Amino acid sequence: MENTEEIYTDFARVYDELMDNTPYEMWCERLDRLIAAYGVSKPERDAEEILDSERNLVVDLGCGTGTLTEMLYQKGYDCIGVDNSEEMLNIAMDKKAESGSEILYLHQDMRELDLYSTVGTVISVCDSVNYILEEEELLQVFRLVNNYLYPGGVFIFDFNTAYKYREVIGNTTIAENREDCSFIWENYYDPEEEINEYDLTIFVQEEEDIFRRFTETHLQRGYTAEQMRALLEQAGLKVLEIMDSDTGEAATVTSERVYIVAKEQQKELPTERYVK
Repeated sequence: MENTEEIYTDFARVYDELMDNTPYEMWCERLDRLIAAYGVSKPERDAEEILDSERNLVVDLGCGTGTLTEMLYQKGYDCIGVDNSEEMLNIAMDKKAESGSEILYLHQDMRELDLYSTVGTVISVCDSVNYILEEEELLQVFRLVNNYLYPGGVFIFDFNTAYKYREVIGNTTIAENREDCSFIWENYYDPEEEINEYDLTIFVQEEEDIFRRFTETHLQRGYTAEQMRALLEQAGLKVLEIMDSDTGEAATVTSERVYIVAKEQQKELPTERYVK
């Protein structure tokens, strides 16, 4: 697998500007609804019996610069952001300092997730899981998620489908010129390996007439909903819903980005933690 520590380095400084059309608010509202619908519900009596500090935790895998993590925190969730890019986390920490939030950020590879407790919800959006190129490694991620989910907790994530890479993005070039930065996105898709490669060339203004050029190569794998379901079930998670990100309806063979909601189903409640 590609060394993800080599991406989102220089790109981090312009990430938020170039991703300003990302529907974070819509994603936040959707996640909030899904957590309310499927997440660990509050008991009718003796609320202290369930350890709130774990049940109400939301872990954002591949949190990037923390935009969505901050939004979820403002919704009232206790949040942990996990990302493999130190540069992206530095920007997230700047946002934390500005907002005064109490988000905990961890510099970790999701394939080696290591948390201090179980958590009520794990999320991963903006196709972060597509950076896991091997099914065996993605299965390991799902197993780790399942391990750290509170009994009955939920895992909500999105991914770009093989259909999107093969039929929509394909071999294309995208360019955009802005006031203080520009980029060229050259996309290539290998249908045999099911690997999508995009080479980013970015020009960032350093001084009035001086721009610095840097490049990054990103590799992502296209998955199908059937592949994801099989891996989740193999990891011990129960799939509750598979939806098209754009329509919010059931995913189809032509869905480009898909959301999946899966639930922890095997652990027993930690009765030794109950308050008598």
